[in-house]
Amino acid sequence: MRHPRVGVAILTMGTRPAELAALLESVTGQNTPATRVVVVGNGSPLPPLPEWVTRVELPENLGVAGGRNAALARLREFGDVDVVVDLDDDGLLISPEVFTRLAELYAADQQLGVVGFRIADEYGRTQRRHVPRLRAAEPMRGGLVTTFLGGGHGLSMRMLDQIGDWPEPFFYAHEETDLAWRALDAGWKVLYAPELVLQHPWTSPTRHAVFYRMVARNRVWLAKRHLPALLIPVYLSVWMVMTMARTRSGTGLRAWFAGFAEGLRTPCPPRRPMRWSTVWRMTRLGRPPVI
Repeated sequence: MRHPRVGVAILTMGTRPAELAALLESVTGQNTPATRVVVVGNGSPLPPLPEWVTRVELPENLGVAGGRNAALARLREFGDVDVVVDLDDDGLLISPEVFTRLAELYAADQQLGVVGFRIADEYGRTQRRHVPRLRAAEPMRGGLVTTFLGGGHGLSMRMLDQIGDWPEPFFYAHEETDLAWRALDAGWKVLYAPELVLQHPWTSPTRHAVFYRMVARNRVWLAKRHLPALLIPVYLSVWMVMTMARTRSGTGLRAWFAGFAEGLRTPCPPRRPMRWSTVWRMTRLGRPPVI
């Protein structure tokens, strides 16, 4: 890909106007300018925005997956974006070289599908859950991985045209893993590039009221959509044991098991089990699709 053109997609629910303004300012400060910047109001009106921003206001909240698909649809209409960068509306690009480095990575590798950024707070700390590896003690170790963080990343538009967009029924939780697994099975690479930083406040995923239910339901859907039949019970059993060991909230556990049951009884097509060669590839990358 020669001289990839970068487009930016940002979702907002209208609750962080100051943070959104700061993020947009950091986008304009990039040494490699974005070709397009789309801001989606996900079921909420947008605040005043600079004239160079393309506004999309959705009448209802479509979730992370649906909102990002709305941004992708608008970017495709322009037809001049090769790599789309998704950014959380309370994030900040603290280096002006992020888009330059991202374009270099894509220009150097035609099979590069996803580039995950490092998420760090204002003190430079990266939470363990934000490191896309099982061994999360070294957030500065980059390389090929099997998933990526939703808060900041780049996606090849050619890849998306081949494998499809975000899984809208997921709404929120595990939509990145769904996309990453499809990318890997189609032969694309997922790269964790810790030198690309999105500054983001230190948060807990349980701040979202629907966290436990969505995480459980979507994990079951993920397995039903993508895993070979032999691996589905292994994957779900491992995560059930891990959840019971980790969760200290009785209310949270009840919500998790309700979501798990919902995932079992409801379909989420299409079912396209990954190839066993993909399972082996993911295992060699350090994360077999059973955990």
